[in-house]
Amino acid sequence: MSRIGNNPVAIPEGVTVEVKDNTVTVKGKLGELTQEIEGVSVKVEEGNVHVARPSDAKDHRAKHGLYRSLINNMINGVSTGWTKELELVGVGYRASNQGQKLDLAIGFSHNIVLDIAPEVKVETVTEKGKNPIVKLTSHDKQLVGQVAAKIRGFRKPEPYKGKGIKFVGEQIRRKAGKSA
Repeated sequence: MSRIGNNPVAIPEGVTVEVKDNTVTVKGKLGELTQEIEGVSVKVEEGNVHVARPSDAKDHRAKHGLYRSLINNMINGVSTGWTKELELVGVGYRASNQGQKLDLAIGFSHNIVLDIAPEVKVETVTEKGKNPIVKLTSHDKQLVGQVAAKIRGFRKPEPYKGKGIKFVGEQIRRKAGKSA
């Protein structure tokens, strides 16, 4: 019994959900998202989306909660959007952007210039005395997470000094250095 899958997803105002064949389409003020569905049935009734599974087979149970969560993320995305913030920790680490091009100076011999997908809005915040922050915003949660993970992958935080690119609020497990 999936407790997550049995919960209905409320549809806020300004958002429309359409189910055609095996595709769920969600439209809102921030954009439009589609998702292929298999193994479960999706119904839209009285301002709620209900996900039901045909049997208690392992595959159906696994997909029940998954597709309910994906539909919930799509509805939240097109109504409020998703944001990820990355913090550059290190001496001389800088970030700037011109439109959809993100320019990172993170201790390599050259700057990394990254073209960001047009669905993701990029913003860099640099304040004196604080670490630079890169803000990624979009209606697609999966895309924001993928872009953030790619940026973080250039210089993951190391455990001794904590230098690198980390998510804002992320706790880095620190290690003691060598003992003399």
